[in-house]
Amino acid sequence: MSEKPGIPHLIHQTWKNTDVPPEWREWSETWRRHHPDWEYRLWTDADNRAFLEEHYAWFLPVYDGYREPIKRADAIRYFLLDHFGGLYVDMDFECLRPMTELFTGQELVLGLEPEAHVHLPLSRRGGMRRIVCNAFMASRPGHPFWPHVHRQLVGAHTRPGTLDATGPFFLTRAVDSAPEGCSPAILGADTLYPELSPAAAELFGQRETDRDLAHAVHHWAGSWIRETPGAPGASTGRQVRFWTSQDLQPCAQGVVDLDAQRRRWASGSPAPTVSCLMVTKGRLPLAERAIRCFLAQTYTRAELVVVDDGADGALEDHVRELADPRIRLHRLPPEGRTLGELRNIAVDLAAGPYVCQWDDDDLYDPERLEVQLAAVLALDATACFLARERLWWPARRKLAISGVRVWEGSMLCAKDALPRYPEQRRGEDSPVAEAVVRGGRTVSLDAPELYTYVFHGANTFDEPHFTSLFDAATQVWPSGDAYADQVHAMAARLPVAPADVLEAEDPAEVPANNAADTAADNTAGPSARVPHTRRPAPVGVRPDTDGHPPLLVLTPVKDAIAFLPRYLDRLRALAYPRDAVSLGLLEGDSRDGTWQALQDALPALEAEFRRVTLVRRHFGLRTAGPRWARAVQRRRRSVLAMARNHLLSRALGDEEWVLWLDVDVADYPPDLVQRLLAVHGEIVVPHCVTEPAGPSFDLNTFVLHPNAADLDWDRWVRDGVLQPPKGFGRSYLDELRAQEMVRVDAVGGTALLVHADLHRDGLVFPAVPYRRLIETEGLAALARDMGVECWALPGVEVVHPRHSGDGALGRTGEAATGREAHDAGRR
Repeated sequence: MSEKPGIPHLIHQTWKNTDVPPEWREWSETWRRHHPDWEYRLWTDADNRAFLEEHYAWFLPVYDGYREPIKRADAIRYFLLDHFGGLYVDMDFECLRPMTELFTGQELVLGLEPEAHVHLPLSRRGGMRRIVCNAFMASRPGHPFWPHVHRQLVGAHTRPGTLDATGPFFLTRAVDSAPEGCSPAILGADTLYPELSPAAAELFGQRETDRDLAHAVHHWAGSWIRETPGAPGASTGRQVRFWTSQDLQPCAQGVVDLDAQRRRWASGSPAPTVSCLMVTKGRLPLAERAIRCFLAQTYTRAELVVVDDGADGALEDHVRELADPRIRLHRLPPEGRTLGELRNIAVDLAAGPYVCQWDDDDLYDPERLEVQLAAVLALDATACFLARERLWWPARRKLAISGVRVWEGSMLCAKDALPRYPEQRRGEDSPVAEAVVRGGRTVSLDAPELYTYVFHGANTFDEPHFTSLFDAATQVWPSGDAYADQVHAMAARLPVAPADVLEAEDPAEVPANNAADTAADNTAGPSARVPHTRRPAPVGVRPDTDGHPPLLVLTPVKDAIAFLPRYLDRLRALAYPRDAVSLGLLEGDSRDGTWQALQDALPALEAEFRRVTLVRRHFGLRTAGPRWARAVQRRRRSVLAMARNHLLSRALGDEEWVLWLDVDVADYPPDLVQRLLAVHGEIVVPHCVTEPAGPSFDLNTFVLHPNAADLDWDRWVRDGVLQPPKGFGRSYLDELRAQEMVRVDAVGGTALLVHADLHRDGLVFPAVPYRRLIETEGLAALARDMGVECWALPGVEVVHPRHSGDGALGRTGEAATGREAHDAGRR
């Protein structure tokens, strides 16, 4: 048995040119001094791009598109190590002793940053539990971890921050999501990162470095890092306007310096515990989101007291899985308690000297606790309120900054100064806030971004109340580009996926018995289902009264006159409202009168369906011999991809979903659309068969075998496209009928449901090889690189009999090309 390849004796460093500044050269020299027999390579910016162009040209559009040079400097190291192996180290790394013994028996070695860096504001906002740094990395060439990283780079390249797009936060998430067998050896901070960054040292105090334990020292001297707000070593300045009152009388106004309070805490000033109080019932997704907001807080001396009086134990299970001692859940029987009673129970359970209201359906900035508590301590106040809040109405795509008032829900107050809540079902916090303001010294902060009040249709107060808040707002962003930009900016700071935050909840899906808002009906009811579709519905589009989202059926056709009657009959038989279905057809290169037949049918179609688009474009595709011959696959499928993309660009309007459907499909269940939508996935295919319960016809939908990465895929590449024989390294849906739903590695286009916003965000059918794949299989690969999974329903059958007609430009044949294993055959 041969030994596994080790880490080559090769050191990589990068600089913009060969003129390395003296302070960097001194540290760089330590690596050559301790490794005299190792090869050393300094890569300049020009070298890096030339290397990518030769070996990884597919990545150049992303690489060249990075606006910040540091992102290119980050990304290149992941490719150098994949291709050459060896050790990559940043220029501000000092070597203390040889690495040979440290690398013995290892194939991939990374290192953790100091634990203190996890508690920096930006790390907390990013939800980091550990940070795997990319300043020191060692690997054998061709380690399977690097293709995984390359895919993640594509998916993350639009993230605005360097840390998340290419840097340590990105690498940490790549490590956490690595496939089985790809995990690296991770060294502790004492070995490689014994010193704190300047920002961490300022906040937490510099610790003594034990060089006897360390093999190297990172000096955190990167010139870029101080330009990244909140990054280790960056300035984290935060100043907030305030005014104070004493027993309703104005006292002072000015600016609170958050960094000053952080320095006081770092030097040993008391950091009291804040008890965040959350009352909830029967709406698990909202409660989970509120918990994530708590876990992301930059002020860590806090607890979350959850009072749950619902019959469902799902939230208790979720808290148990989190296993965070700072979250304490108290379950009560559903006995119809008022919201005031439930809030008093939460106060009684609070262990901290300060309490903070934490409603389960609102959003909280990661710095909320830290900023408000800093104001209380710095100004010797009893309580802190926000003078303005952010208002968000997702269903109407409206965002605003409220008018100035005492916002009850934003209260952070000394527990011993808090009166009892009245036993009311709503409005219970207003008299409490009024009593706090009247009876002590309070501070009001003008920091509306710290709290987002969300209107979802089942709040304590009704729509007219929320409308009045928008009418009194100091700034409003109605639906449109300005709104989208503001929501994206809000999402970037919140500890949830931006797409989840942008999702406009359907008010009809939130039950009226939300205890945390109304406590008016504490009988057991269904849990609220907050949609988690990746993207929001298009502007101005709502499902019909029965909840049917607008659907666009797209079909490219060629010489299809024999298939059109059956195609239209099956469309009309769909158990989906025709006023929710739009239709788009593209005809090209036909010789049988297909275009005239479509024009003749157009008036009737426009009367039946929501919207109809007819497109004509010729591609000049005529193939001699069978269309599944390997020699014609690249040209044929390239035209199919171009036809699909052209039709999509011409026909897609405000629809929420796109169903790609071949014209020569013979049969499918009337509830096909509902069954595909029920998966709640963004890309879903049914099972295309030659006859009911028969073998799979569309072989572009398949699952890779577990050993696919070890197979020789290179021998099946023809014209740049992977074309292996049937069954090579993959299983088809007829082998997976025992599963109700299965994640697949590729999809066919016979019947294919795609969330329309995926197409709007750039998901197209590659007309040239993408990862040696093309058309529908290329779309699946591109989707995966965008972070989207594909799903299939083996038991939901679409019948496509074998025949010799051409029919559908987008049709897939019985010898369709297979999907490349992402980790196989890349080199």
